[in-house]
Amino acid sequence: MEKQWIVGVDLGGTTTKLAFIHKNGDIIHKWEIDTDNTDAGKNILKNISESIVTQLGRLNVGKEILKGIGMGAPGAVNLEEGIIYEAVNLGWENNYPISRTLTQLTGLPVVIDNDANCAAQGEMWKGAGQGAKDIVCVTLGTGVGGGIITNGKIVQGIKGAAGEIGHITVIPENGAPCNCGKTGCLETIASATGISRLATEAIHAYENDSLLKDIYSENGKLSAKDVFDCVEEGDILANEIVNRVVFYLGIALANVGNVFNPEKIIIGGGVSRAGKTLLDPLIRYFQKFAFSTVAQSTRIDLATLGNDAGVIGAAWLIQGNVGKK
Repeated sequence: MEKQWIVGVDLGGTTTKLAFIHKNGDIIHKWEIDTDNTDAGKNILKNISESIVTQLGRLNVGKEILKGIGMGAPGAVNLEEGIIYEAVNLGWENNYPISRTLTQLTGLPVVIDNDANCAAQGEMWKGAGQGAKDIVCVTLGTGVGGGIITNGKIVQGIKGAAGEIGHITVIPENGAPCNCGKTGCLETIASATGISRLATEAIHAYENDSLLKDIYSENGKLSAKDVFDCVEEGDILANEIVNRVVFYLGIALANVGNVFNPEKIIIGGGVSRAGKTLLDPLIRYFQKFAFSTVAQSTRIDLATLGNDAGVIGAAWLIQGNVGKK
């Protein structure tokens, strides 16, 4: 039987998403398992292997239909050697050999890349970037991730750390601390946690009434969704917070755009669910700060694949690297 299915894996610190994906990029079957990072993460890949076998059995399909496994992992990776340089949240030792280990467990070819790179490849293959060969994908979630594709190929960098858009310094002095060890990173402003922090600080300094104050009084915390919802309700303070967020995000993306001149910049992640409330002011700032040719030639769109981007992009790793059509 011709092998037509690919296993896409989006490995996260708490949950791992998996899917059987047709070679044309369509999802056939998807599921999730917990990521067991105890005992130095020794069960992570074993659990993935066993889960694949279990799901094949449920679908009454033999393993011979599988072409390979593509995986997105949270960290800088060496695509050629199949190792992840550092994976603090997974418990693995540095330079952990993901591809070799998972191949030994499954007997299948394995190709890995950074998870944000996979999301970018997913959007290029089947999502908002379909048809474009030069795109930048930015995920605004708990952190800020990025993937850069030029001429249809992911930019890796010398140690797999290209595309770390979230760690562009946007506040060079007196910025908030970032998990990377620096201060003033874009991630401290434009991530869901960054927006929550900005909002919490703002309500304590704001003297007028605000819907955000009411929400904080009731719940004891503020989320990024609360902020964008309050913008929709016409709240002045919420609008000021979002304007600050898109100001810095617009500067960062304009600089990235000036370097790569992509056809599209695609915004994904949980924060992107704010839709036009986020996108419209972001486009205005991007066009203000970008080089004129870049401002005119680059389109900013919202991602369309949602949580499926990672597994679809991971599958593209196999489609693009193993037994090419």
